[in-house]
Amino acid sequence: MLAFAKDITQNRPEHSKESETDELKQYMEYQRKLNHERLVHHAVEYGKNHLHLNIQKTDGNEEQLSEYLESAFPISHRFGDAEKIMLMLRKLSNGQNSSNNWYRMNAYYHALVHDCMKRFVKIYNQLILDDPDKAKEYGISEGVQIDFDDWVYLYFPDLDFHIGHDLGYTHYPFAKRNKAIEDAIEKAMQADSSQEEALKSIKDDYEMDDTTIKVLLGKPISTEDTELFYTSVENPIYEALTDVEDENLGVMDGESLLDHSYYMGSHLKVWEWRTREEVEQETELVMNELSKSSPK
Repeated sequence: MLAFAKDITQNRPEHSKESETDELKQYMEYQRKLNHERLVHHAVEYGKNHLHLNIQKTDGNEEQLSEYLESAFPISHRFGDAEKIMLMLRKLSNGQNSSNNWYRMNAYYHALVHDCMKRFVKIYNQLILDDPDKAKEYGISEGVQIDFDDWVYLYFPDLDFHIGHDLGYTHYPFAKRNKAIEDAIEKAMQADSSQEEALKSIKDDYEMDDTTIKVLLGKPISTEDTELFYTSVENPIYEALTDVEDENLGVMDGESLLDHSYYMGSHLKVWEWRTREEVEQETELVMNELSKSSPK
């Protein structure tokens, strides 16, 4: 099984405070409708199968294949050709389908999974609208669309591989981190450091590993970096998320890191809902005013 920031095999999360807040309860009810394991499986399989089809379809036309890679894998095409990306997708597929081990991913793999999931979620969400019975066959959700940026917030450890590029979303908490890193890099480079020197000078401050540095420098993925790192499922790699400790990293007393992440996720979602409502209300007011002032 692929190891994300949280355990994708846990599909029925509960929060001790959801009975106190309707918005948190609504958010948790949405979370309980998702099967994360099936979502990741289908996203990776879709990416792998369609890359294989396009390799066959382009029949040696490198220009056409490159155009497909750039469209289908907007981040990860920068560090690997079709053959390399196919190899990585096969490893991801094998890792996801294994029930005996957790497989940890590096920044190259996080970028590739992000590409696969972003593309598949868009297709799946449209299928929910157009053919709900077909969507049901995937076993991914109980008839609800997937909130992709909420999923990324919960299950990706960071979006460091996206530094220097527009995230394209409004409420990623990772955006603040990425902006801080980008500013630190720019400041170091203004002091006559190269990009590589700048990255190495700040890597410890932001706990960035060597693989992430290579991704940000645009270095092609090496054979060594195509390896997934596994550990037995008996190893409780997510135990710290459910531990309840007083004043743990600013978490509320009696609340685990997992509880806190859902609580923050619900707040981000509420912010999105309220922002949308405010925009809709403002639009309605403007339209009403225009209607009043328009000639009869």
